[in-house]
Amino acid sequence: MNFFKKYGYIIFLVFLIASLFDMRFALIAIICMVAPIIISLFGKGRYWCGNFCPRGSFFDNILSYVSPKIKVPRFFRSIFLRAFMVLFIIYMFANGVSKNWGNLFGIGLVFYRIIVGTSIVGIVLGLFISHRTWCNFCPMGSIASLITKIRGKKISLKVSSTCINCNICTKTCPMGISPKDYKNGYVLNSDCIHCNECLNACPKNSIQKNF
Repeated sequence: MNFFKKYGYIIFLVFLIASLFDMRFALIAIICMVAPIIISLFGKGRYWCGNFCPRGSFFDNILSYVSPKIKVPRFFRSIFLRAFMVLFIIYMFANGVSKNWGNLFGIGLVFYRIIVGTSIVGIVLGLFISHRTWCNFCPMGSIASLITKIRGKKISLKVSSTCINCNICTKTCPMGISPKDYKNGYVLNSDCIHCNECLNACPKNSIQKNF
């Protein structure tokens, strides 16, 4: 887990470069599309997003150093945008794959273009807002979040009574969640990606993982 969180961005960069030499390599991206959904179905919420996603690792370990980390505007977390992105990506994949059915190079190119395109969007937003802005309306993350709302999750962050409402956790959360609002309870927000930003920033160690 720690390896992917710290060095997963290397996988992301290798993917971008290796696929240029053989587009069939880009098909491996299917893992990052299916895994978040599977993990959420097993009651882990958006755990994949904060701990295994290669692009998420890039955002955390590279982009975060140049990001102003401004609070993500509500629009990027709106149901409208998230629903639009889910439908748009599904259409793009379905249309591209159907046109290239039987051609692995062509299907790989479809995957590559979408991954590169969305990554560019994520990087640009990260340079002006927060490094994880994209994750607030990522299609796969949004589907995982919806599943979590319906199914619930077996893991969460627990906020103890020692919380002093200093608001540091809220400022550090890249998903716009305010853990302090869950004092004496569990962070139930389905968009929590368990990145540990709030846990590491809490001066009173009031936030703990609960498995």
